Amino acid sequence: MIHCEQAVGRGLGDPPTLPKTRTVKGYPPPSPKKVTEASPQLGVPEGRWNGALPDRPLPGLPVAQQRRAASGVQVADEVCRIFYDMKVRKCSTPEEIKKRKKAVIFCLSADKKCIIVEEGKEILVGDVGVTITDPFKHFVGMLPEKDCRYALYDASFETKESRKEELMFFLWAPELAPLKSKMIYASSKDAIKKKFQGIKHECQANGPEDLNRACIAEKLGGSLIVAFEGCPV
Repeated sequence: MIHCEQAVGRGLGDPPTLPKTRTVKGYPPPSPKKVTEASPQLGVPEGRWNGALPDRPLPGLPVAQQRRAASGVQVADEVCRIFYDMKVRKCSTPEEIKKRKKAVIFCLSADKKCIIVEEGKEILVGDVGVTITDPFKHFVGMLPEKDCRYALYDASFETKESRKEELMFFLWAPELAPLKSKMIYASSKDAIKKKFQGIKHECQANGPEDLNRACIAEKLGGSLIVAFEGCPV
């Protein structure tokens, strides 16, 4: 039996009183913050992108692909053609051999959207011994002191058993280069390397000290190398 005062006090038509809820630590989870720095090319619809990669790789997208997407840089057809001509050694006449490229430097276009051949920055096989005494020293001298570059160099070296010629790929990123330039060239390296299939030797240099003959010999084969470009190492 319900006492009258209890029924009157509560009210027969009132809803039952619900117990108070307690806040559990960590729940509910905090609302996600709006992304303010992200790339539309990486699948993020909102926010601005400052050119930097996310702190962690995005799921389902390889890191190399993210870097290519981050830079958005293309490779000019002329760059690919030059690589093919340097890689494939055809039976040629002496005059054709002289026109073959010994070294070529590549740079980003003015709008930073394409890797192109830098005008006037090359060494021909026919120049060696005629207008250029030391081709590798001349090659290093063509690299800018305050900016980054890519390059191909047709290295001539000797081992204890034979004489060889093999292509080397260079990423030149000197200490005095602007940080933005270093980031673009580094993030775009995979794009150009993808076009240069079959290159055995790669060198990233941050200054002239990384381009001495001993360092190059180490890249080419270490203690097996006895001479580079006709000079003992």
